[in-house]
Amino acid sequence: MIIPRINIAADSYKDDLTAFSALPNQVLVVPTPENDRLQDILKNQHKDAYWVQPLAFDSQDPLAQIHTLLDAGADKVVLPYAAFANTDLESSFSHIPQERLAVTLTPAEFAHLDRLLATVSVFILELADTSAESLEAIKAAAQLAQKGLLPRGGVKRVVASFASSTSTPGLVAISELGRLGVDTQLSTNVLSTGHEDGKLNLGEAFMATIVSDRPDGLFPTIVVDEQGISLGLVYSSLESVVESFRTRKGVYFSRTRGLWYKGASSGSTQDLVKVHVDCDSDALQFTVHQHGTGFCHNNIRGCFGPSSGLAHLDQTLKSRKISAPAGSYTQRLFKDSNLVQSKIMEEAEELCEAKTPQDIAWETADLFYFALVKCVANGVSLRDVEQQLENRSRKITRRPGHAKPKWDVSATEAAAAAAKEATPAASAPAPAAPTPAHHNGKSGRISMKSYKMNALSSEQQSKLLLRPIIQSNDIMARVKPIVEGVRERGDAALIELTAKFDGVQLESTVISAPFSPESMVLDEKTRAAIDQAYDNIHKFHAAQLQDKALVVETMPGVVCTRFARPIERVGLYVPGGTAVLPSTALMLGIPAAVAGCSEIVIATPPRKDGSIVPEIDSSSLVSIDMPAGPSELLVIADMTSIPAYVASDLLSQAEHGTDSQVVLIGVGLTAEHLAAIEDEVHEQASRLPRVDIVRESIPKSYIIEVESMEEAMRFSNAYAPEHLILHLEEAEKHVDQVMNAGSVFVGHWSPESCGDYASGTNHTLPTYGYARMYSGVNTDTFLKHITSQQLTREGLDAIGDTVMRLAEIEGLEAHRNAVGVRIRDIRGL
Repeated sequence: MIIPRINIAADSYKDDLTAFSALPNQVLVVPTPENDRLQDILKNQHKDAYWVQPLAFDSQDPLAQIHTLLDAGADKVVLPYAAFANTDLESSFSHIPQERLAVTLTPAEFAHLDRLLATVSVFILELADTSAESLEAIKAAAQLAQKGLLPRGGVKRVVASFASSTSTPGLVAISELGRLGVDTQLSTNVLSTGHEDGKLNLGEAFMATIVSDRPDGLFPTIVVDEQGISLGLVYSSLESVVESFRTRKGVYFSRTRGLWYKGASSGSTQDLVKVHVDCDSDALQFTVHQHGTGFCHNNIRGCFGPSSGLAHLDQTLKSRKISAPAGSYTQRLFKDSNLVQSKIMEEAEELCEAKTPQDIAWETADLFYFALVKCVANGVSLRDVEQQLENRSRKITRRPGHAKPKWDVSATEAAAAAAKEATPAASAPAPAAPTPAHHNGKSGRISMKSYKMNALSSEQQSKLLLRPIIQSNDIMARVKPIVEGVRERGDAALIELTAKFDGVQLESTVISAPFSPESMVLDEKTRAAIDQAYDNIHKFHAAQLQDKALVVETMPGVVCTRFARPIERVGLYVPGGTAVLPSTALMLGIPAAVAGCSEIVIATPPRKDGSIVPEIDSSSLVSIDMPAGPSELLVIADMTSIPAYVASDLLSQAEHGTDSQVVLIGVGLTAEHLAAIEDEVHEQASRLPRVDIVRESIPKSYIIEVESMEEAMRFSNAYAPEHLILHLEEAEKHVDQVMNAGSVFVGHWSPESCGDYASGTNHTLPTYGYARMYSGVNTDTFLKHITSQQLTREGLDAIGDTVMRLAEIEGLEAHRNAVGVRIRDIRGL
């Protein structure tokens, strides 16, 4: 290995730093540690490992200056042996890591080398020439110094320094030193990246210590970016390495094309950052700054696939800064620095509050994202951030690390505790006010609000038709970033969102048939229930299918046809919500299968172990979207109704979610009958596992008393419920009066639950009043209707004048002409 010795007091020091920057190490010689040029170099270094060699110390406390140099970013400080000669090494240098110190020794001092084996990591042996005597001396020193590894890993290095010598070693001598495991230090005035008389070529000198084990003499070369991520494997030759040092570009050797200047034709060039040799001195690593689309000929960053993690995020944000999709969230962040600042503070707070490993990882990722947005927006790369971390890792002086007063949680808690101790005990709280009948208390009575229709104004009746308010703005604010994330990052965003919302870390978002047997293990009772439900639902939906086309001859010679064809690709979302709903898979999948859809996809939340609920996995197929909202049910009951049945039906929908709403219309009910229903609601609800949800939904629900069926039906049709249950005498006679409802359940023996699961009708129904204009899912949902027409010569002759006149009125001459050319032929005009 060649180590150049750069005198930063010389006028040429900047040129030297640039010319030799690709070498792993450089020795910087400075007059004294307090040097402005040195401080500037260390402050702006980039993947450099500078060894700093002060020629003198300008302080009574040289150890303090050594600390300052190491804290400033020097990889090692090079000291003369005299600094160690009359010193208690243990007391003076034990607090400085061994790998951060190097020593220079003259031939007369070689004998003291063993004294420093536990103190320094690099021994720079100053030689006057390359005579056999000098080489023998350095060989003996190297054998002694190289015994054992450093405490933190790595080897002790021995460097033969000719920087002050009048004799420059040749390539053969450098090669012989390399064979002994000894590096060579040379002054920059004897090195050149080109071919100059009297100077060694840097590339040739560098390669003199490396030996190929290949028949063709080439060197395997791993190319990595500035984050150390592999871009690909290539080969280097002596000629290509010489050219790389000369041009400071990525230049390699192609076994088919010879010397290969990477990116010369594609534009994906590379700036050479560093060249390292592996521990066996037979392979190279090029660290480069990659330009263009990437290293790989497939227009991706690396030959081993695209980058991932923070490096991928950094690249994506840089690309988005240049050309972010219009209206994207990332574009908004780049334009709104206040929003970025707010999000960073928000995510930092959420990270502080996170407790579980999953939440901590999630919030950290959020914080990284917004922090990198700010970096990229201000021209700071991930590599710049990493360089700061590397610089800090070189510090040996440790900070106390206290928090600023405004963020010091411990101090705040201590102050709060002290204040609590100083505060007198508070008096006992006053008794709480009585809980209203419909209040959602943990122990209060569970009951619905109650109204009498004849006591309500038209305006009050209209207000009762309104559902519990859904804060659409809040919902959109939450959903929009999710949708944008999926649109921009696809499955990667889905995997992150599944981890956040479902608490599951998936490797893939897709499971394809055939499914594993263990994912479909069901007990016999469950299997039998699913089979029965399947048979009933299939039978009802198959009956809806019209096999024959509709054919109508609208006039002689004009035949119009309408026929159905299945939608080829359909998607089904089976929600998890607050309950597992395998029945939804049946209700959506069976109509699609009956319709003949050829490609069916299901989306459903995974369980905590990442698997699918087997009841869903075993029965699922597909879906079509429709206006949807919270579950709702309206019951019309008269005096023949059974209170326990009415209450159970109301609760069957109230348990779906806290935003559900149920309504009871009582037709001519006595006070006693109504009270019996209310008692059943409270008693049955109190026994439910989901009683806490019911306590939230029931206060949003109500009872309304009417005098006649006409009033009841008028209100029901205006409300347009998702589910309508008729607890009436001869209930079937009233079905004709139903104009708006998702599904109707007729009579005492028709609980809504049967429609939800197995009677055969579909439970995917319009809610929130949309039953006024939408139907529930049925076989036609998964069909599209196509029309066709066929006209005979006579038919066109009969209808042609009509069509031409209408086209003429609309000013569409081409339409008129398409008929006219035919009419002229038919009529011989």
